[in-house]
Amino acid sequence: MQKKKLSLVETAPEPMGATPAVQIKSLSKWYGTFQALKNVNLTIARGEKLVICGPSGSGKSTLIRTINALESFQEGQILVDGIELTRKPEAVEAVRKRVGMVFQQFNLFPHLTVLENCMLALRLVRGVSQKVAEERALHYLGKVRIPDQAHKYASQLSGGQQQRVAIARALSMQPDIMLFDEPTSALDPEMVKEVLDTMTQLAGEGMTMAVVTHEMGFARQVADRVVFMDRGEIVEQGTPSEFFSNPKELRARTFLSQILH
Repeated sequence: MQKKKLSLVETAPEPMGATPAVQIKSLSKWYGTFQALKNVNLTIARGEKLVICGPSGSGKSTLIRTINALESFQEGQILVDGIELTRKPEAVEAVRKRVGMVFQQFNLFPHLTVLENCMLALRLVRGVSQKVAEERALHYLGKVRIPDQAHKYASQLSGGQQQRVAIARALSMQPDIMLFDEPTSALDPEMVKEVLDTMTQLAGEGMTMAVVTHEMGFARQVADRVVFMDRGEIVEQGTPSEFFSNPKELRARTFLSQILH
């Protein structure tokens, strides 16, 4: 029998025994005397779409930011593609080559065009040529459906467009894993859909994604698994159908009753 060829938007399932995209083991973090993360254990499979939710201050953004060393931790272990994240610069660099990050704020350089924003890290960090950087940046601006904005400045774009530029910029580095830290929280309601549509498209193409969000419609539609955090701990996790229809823990039920009213 002839093997089915993978299309551009399909990925092969993760083989048994394959190295997970991310492994977090017994992770704890303190800010002074305040413990922000408490013995967190979490594995993200390759190609998995994970949504992390929970009340404000639950540790979800802190958790996602530890994965690419934007936050340090005091106890535990993080492995990305099997590489242990330590404080050594070479370990941080190796992990960051594999991880793209999109923040609440767009963090675009106002003095650079959209295209230049997407090319900058490629030129400075990856050392690719001007031609290759421009071609790749234009490719990913097309993927997020704003190639016509390439020569504009951030101030000339809507919030939704700016966030899509931020996604294109992260994708231009061709990461294995994309992290999103509440990517729609700074947007006006009418701009949220265009960013979520872009993320949904990305998920459909097989990208490994971990998304901190309060957008429960996105979680229902896109997530393979929903993780609920509270007070620095993972309290509950499951498929979207399990989590939304039959949450087991009182804290999860209370959260959902408040956010889905």
